Amino acid sequence: MNVADQGAGRDRHHVVPRTLIFLTSMNPATGAREVLLLEGAPTKRLWAGRYNGLGGHVEAGEDVLAAARRELFEEAGLQVEPLLLRGVVHVETSPGAPGVMIFIFHGATQNRAVTPTAEGTPRWLPLDALDALPVVDDLPALLTRALGAAPLFFAHYQPQPDGSLRYTFSDEKLP
Repeated sequence: MNVADQGAGRDRHHVVPRTLIFLTSMNPATGAREVLLLEGAPTKRLWAGRYNGLGGHVEAGEDVLAAARRELFEEAGLQVEPLLLRGVVHVETSPGAPGVMIFIFHGATQNRAVTPTAEGTPRWLPLDALDALPVVDDLPALLTRALGAAPLFFAHYQPQPDGSLRYTFSDEKLP
C-alpha cells in the first residue's frame, strides 16, 4: 500500500502516540499486590512530584509495544514480558493542534529492583495507598480499568472551556 493511500491529509485530526505502563507485583514481605508508579522528578516538565505510570512517546520507527518496552527499561531498568494492551485513550487538545493517543499496557513481574532516572523515581506502592498520594488526576480511573477484568477499555478526553479535560470511558453510560 502506498503512503499517499493512507488518507492522512492536513484536513484530518492528527495525534502523537504515547505509551503508559502499569506493572504489578506481590510484595514478598506483606503479600499485598503493588503497582509500580513513577514519582516525577522535581525538574520534570509534566507532572513534577506527582505519581503516574511509566511510559512516554512512541519514537519514529517503533510500534507501540516496542515503545512501551523501551520506556519501561529507560524509566525503571526493567524488562517484563508479556506486556498486554489494556486500553486506548484519545486526548483532544486545542482545535487544529495534534492530539494524543495513549496506549495503556499492564504487565506483572517478580523483579522489583528498579533504577531511578532523570525522569523520576519508580516506586512500588500498595494499591490501597494511592488515595493519600499526589497522583496525576486520571490515574485512579486508568489504573482501575487497566488492572480490571474487562479485556480492553477505550476513553476520550475532550477539552473544556476552563482548560480542563472531560474524561469519557467506553464502559460508562453516556448522559
